[in-house]
Amino acid sequence: MKLKRKLTTFAVLLALILTVGNLSGCVDQSEKTDSGKKDSVDSMLEIKDPKEKKAVEAAKAKVQALGRAPKIVATSPATAQICDKLGLDLAGVCETTISTIPDRYKEVKKVGYSMSPDMEVIGAIKPDWILSPASLQSSLQPKYDAINADWAFLNLRSVSGMYRSIQELGEIYGKEKEAKKLVDEFRKFYDEYKDKNKGKKKPKVLILMGLPGSYIIATENSYVGSLVEMAGGENVYSGTKQEFLTVNTEDMKKKEPDIILRAAHALPDSVVEMFNKDFATNDIWKNFKAVQEGRVYDLTYEYFGMSATFNYPLALEELQPMLYPENDGDVEKAKKNSEKAQKNAKDSDATNKTDKDVLKKATQ
Repeated sequence: MKLKRKLTTFAVLLALILTVGNLSGCVDQSEKTDSGKKDSVDSMLEIKDPKEKKAVEAAKAKVQALGRAPKIVATSPATAQICDKLGLDLAGVCETTISTIPDRYKEVKKVGYSMSPDMEVIGAIKPDWILSPASLQSSLQPKYDAINADWAFLNLRSVSGMYRSIQELGEIYGKEKEAKKLVDEFRKFYDEYKDKNKGKKKPKVLILMGLPGSYIIATENSYVGSLVEMAGGENVYSGTKQEFLTVNTEDMKKKEPDIILRAAHALPDSVVEMFNKDFATNDIWKNFKAVQEGRVYDLTYEYFGMSATFNYPLALEELQPMLYPENDGDVEKAKKNSEKAQKNAKDSDATNKTDKDVLKKATQ
C-alpha cells in the first residue's frame, strides 16, 4: 500500500514550518535573518540538526532508488526558476500571467496557477515530488496528501532560506555542482554587500503588502521584510513570528515610520489602483510623517513578491536610495524607481489576463 506521505521528512526540512514527520519528528528550521545576525553564508546554510541531516540522506536515498530521473512538478514561478538553475527537468509546471517561466519548461505540461493548481492534472502526472513555496502550505498540503503525493514546501521567505533550499535540493537530486555554483555566487554577493550600510542610522520602515481589495503588514519574516532588513532598515512591526499582520491605520500611525513601502501581490495593476485611492481618500495618511515628506514608495512587483527569487540584487539596489538617500540625486532616483514600479504594475494588465476562477479566489 502506498503511504500517504512516503517521505514526510523531506517536506519538513524544506518547509521552515514545524511539521511532524515519520522519521524526523519535529524539525525546527527557524533561522536568524539576513541582516548580519549570522555573519557568514556558511553559518546561514549549515545543517546542524541531526534529524535534518538524516532527512536529507533519506530523501537522497529515495531518489537514487528510483533508478530514473524523478518526476517533479513545480507549482510556482519561483520554484520553477530554482529547478531551472539546478538543471532539473520537470514533469509539470505552473502557469503565470505576471512572471516568467524558464524557456526549458515551455513545452512542459501546465498544472494551473500557484494559488490553485489543477490537482486532476497533477494527479495524472503521478509526480515523485511536488515543489511549492512554504507560504502556500496550509492551503495546498491537504490537496497533495489527497492524491498521495510527496511534497516539499520550500523556504522562500528570505534570500538565505532560498539558498538553503537550493543546497538541500542539490544534494537530494544529485545536483551538488550546480547548487554549489549558485551558493558561491550568493556568498560573493553577500560578502560584498553585508557592510554596505553598516554604521548608518536605520530608517524605520512600514511595509504594506497589497492584495486585491486590501493590504496587510509585512513583517521581517516575510520575503519583502527580509530584504528591508538585509538592506539595514528597521521594520516597525518586528518581534513577531508571523509573516503578515492585519493592523489598522491608527496603530500604524503610532509607529510613525520614516518610510512607507508599498508592495503588490497577485494582481499588481489592481493593487496599485487600490493603494492610490486609499492614500488619496483616507485622511489619516495625511498625518504620517512619511507621507508629508514624500517618502512613500511603490516597489517593483517582479522583485518584491511573496517568494525569494534571483532578482534579490536588483531589489536591494532599488531599496538603497529609498532607505539611504545621500544626496538630491538619490532622492530623485528613489522617486523615479517608485514611478516606474507603478507604471509596470499598471501595464501588466494582470487582472484582465488572469483566469476568472483564479481571479475570484484572489479577490476573496
